[in-house]
Amino acid sequence: NIPCVERGAWNHINKNQSQQRHHHQRNITMTMMKSFGVITFLAHQAMQAAAFSGVPSHSGVLGVHSSVARSAAQISLFASSIDDDDDTLSRRDATFKMVATTAALTGMASISPSKVLAEEEGGGKLIEFTVSNLDGEEGSTGSFVVKTRPEWAPLGAERFETLVEKSFFDGCRIFRVLPGFVAQFGINGNPEVQAKWRSQNLKDDPVKVTNKRGTVVFATAGPNTRTTQIFVNLNDRNSFLDKQGFSPFGEIVSGMDVVERFYSGYGEGAPSGKGPNQGLIQAKGNSYLEASYPKLSYYSKVSFK
Repeated sequence: NIPCVERGAWNHINKNQSQQRHHHQRNITMTMMKSFGVITFLAHQAMQAAAFSGVPSHSGVLGVHSSVARSAAQISLFASSIDDDDDTLSRRDATFKMVATTAALTGMASISPSKVLAEEEGGGKLIEFTVSNLDGEEGSTGSFVVKTRPEWAPLGAERFETLVEKSFFDGCRIFRVLPGFVAQFGINGNPEVQAKWRSQNLKDDPVKVTNKRGTVVFATAGPNTRTTQIFVNLNDRNSFLDKQGFSPFGEIVSGMDVVERFYSGYGEGAPSGKGPNQGLIQAKGNSYLEASYPKLSYYSKVSFK
């Protein structure tokens, strides 16, 4: 049994220790709040910089701003809980949530607008094609960007992204360009590389969207025969291809004016026209095309953005 005088002294010590812990935790919390204020300000500045960098307004970007606003509102609520109701939310919990939200905001500030736009719409990827020999002129270059649409054609989008990852399209010639219809490419300049893909047929995706201008589609030789050859639709009158099973897996989101400058002077391919023979491209690769069709536009670099 503790004498009454010692019990009182013990209670006094406990009270002092409790007040000290209370004061220490409050100091930690206030320090975190000040740090959060600095980081929030920096994140806000980064968002403003992105907003004025020429990126068009879009729901994806607006979504980032609204997320920041929601997170700031949540932090405000956390702070109110610290001051008004110690029993409801401990300072330690509030500090933890503040740190977590600060980290989230810092991450948002580092996300590029293009990635936000891509991920907001179906999870596709942005792929940039750098083109040389535009209009058949050496030294004339430009670029366009394809966005894959796995929600349209998941198998096709996946195969296309795999080919990009393996740099398959680097150096590929756009060997068949028919203005007002299609531009076709996708035979590798190295016959050995191309031979490895010829037997890797892909099952068909159901046609979910129409073949309109700017959509990107696999060429086929019949049902379930897609491999590596691609064509870009050059007008909005190609909907007749829908019933033939041509399923768009992506679309050009910028640079369609560059696509319109693919060299088309050789016309339809052999044997129907005087353009390149696909069989000879498969067998001899770019050595055949460079010697016989030097003006063809080609991809000097293809990469993810």
